[in-house]
Parts: sequence; C-alpha cells; structure tokens
Amino acid sequence: MPNASAAVRVTGLRLDRGARTILRDIDLSVPRGSVTAILGPSGCGKSTLLSALTGELDPAAGTVEVLGQPVPRRKRELLELRKSIGVLLQGNGLLTDLTAAENVALPLRTHTDLPRDVIRHLVEMKLHAVGLRAAADLYPRELSGGMARRVALARALALDPPLMIYDEPLTGLDPIASGVIMSLISRLNDSLGLTSIIVTHHVHETLPIADRAVVIANGGLVFDGTPSELETTADPLIRQFLKGEPDGPIPFDAVERTEAA
Repeated sequence: MPNASAAVRVTGLRLDRGARTILRDIDLSVPRGSVTAILGPSGCGKSTLLSALTGELDPAAGTVEVLGQPVPRRKRELLELRKSIGVLLQGNGLLTDLTAAENVALPLRTHTDLPRDVIRHLVEMKLHAVGLRAAADLYPRELSGGMARRVALARALALDPPLMIYDEPLTGLDPIASGVIMSLISRLNDSLGLTSIIVTHHVHETLPIADRAVVIANGGLVFDGTPSELETTADPLIRQFLKGEPDGPIPFDAVERTEAA
C-alpha cells in the first residue's frame, strides 16, 4: 500500500468555502497507530480540515490521502473509504427513537449482511468496550452527556475502522466525563491498533494522550511536533493560544468573524 507509514497525508492543501479561503498551504502527515491532536482556536478551520479528510469538501488545491489512497470523488468509492473511517461527532448524532444498542447496530445493519445474532453479539462487544453494556436498552434521553458520548463512540467503532476521527469530543462534558472519554480514546487506540485524530481546543485534556500535536491558526498550520515541544515553544502565537490570552497574534474579532461566516 502506498505511503504505508502514514494513515493520513496532506500536501499543499488549500480549502475554500465559496470565495473565502479557510486554510492554505497545509502539509500534514499522521503516522499509523498514533494519536494526533489538531488544536486551534474556535473558528480556525479545524472542522473544515476534517471535511476534506472525509471527502465532504473537495480541495481547492493540493492533495489528501487517507489510508494509502487519494480521497476519491466518485460517490461509490468514497462510501467504501468512509467505511474505514469512524467519526465521533460533536453532538453525538444519536437517533432519539432508537435505544443505545439499536444506535450502535445501525451501521452494521446498513453496511453489512450479517445475521441478526451476529450483529447483536457485536453490539454487545462494542458497548462493553466503552463500559456501557448495561445501558443497551436505554434511549438517548435517558443517558448522561458522558454516557451518550460513549454510545456514539461505540457506534463509530461498529465497523472496526482503522482510522478514528474525533471532532471536539469533550464539548458539553464535565471534567470527570472528559477524563473518562480521553482515557477511553487512548485505551481503544492502543488495544485496537487504531490511528486517532482528535480535533479540539481542549489543550490540557488532550495533550497527555497525544503522540503528535498540530496547531492551526490564522488560516495555516503554525506548529507540528510532539506535545512536549509544543509546551516549551516560545512562539508568541502558540503561547497566546495555550495560555488563553485575549491579546496577541491571534485576533479575537477575526475568530468571531470566521465563526459567523
């Protein structure tokens, strides 16, 4: 398989939305088996980058390779690639009229011809992996925020994807639930041999489990290295982000304009 050492490889990427350039000149390589944190202030383009990795947004320039192949544009080929990518959405995306078990079973019923008993067994395994086997018959409204996030994680893992993408996995969670989710992400990555990409602005919760850290700001990639290198950098732009300072190279009003657009 080409580029076998990298689960994701991005070269010279430019991403536009309409007439506006969101990201430019992005070069990024995500090693297989790693946990890579993509960090940056709200509205900087982190989720836009994810859209390019999953084929939702075509590059205006540059290339995107996922799991050793260019992200296809043909619908059928793109669907096949997406079966190999698990995505944990910010809002969980659980269907409210289905139980936890039924939500986890949904990808298996949609994309496989497995017998009902096999699907039931796989669902039990996925829920057990996230510590929620006893919650199989509960509906989303009966779950706490942390439990709902874990059910969504079990569903994202249903098809055993080699690549997991987490889009702001700690949104709306209290510190204890956040700690549980980050520990779970790390454990699953190691035990299942996954490659994980975590897109977040929760720096201090994410860096302890990350192998690599990438920072996006002002429309480009401003840092790519280890968490320890990130924490010791003297770059004023990165220091502003890490310390949460209102004044500095990253203008707050520009972030707000990006979010509003």
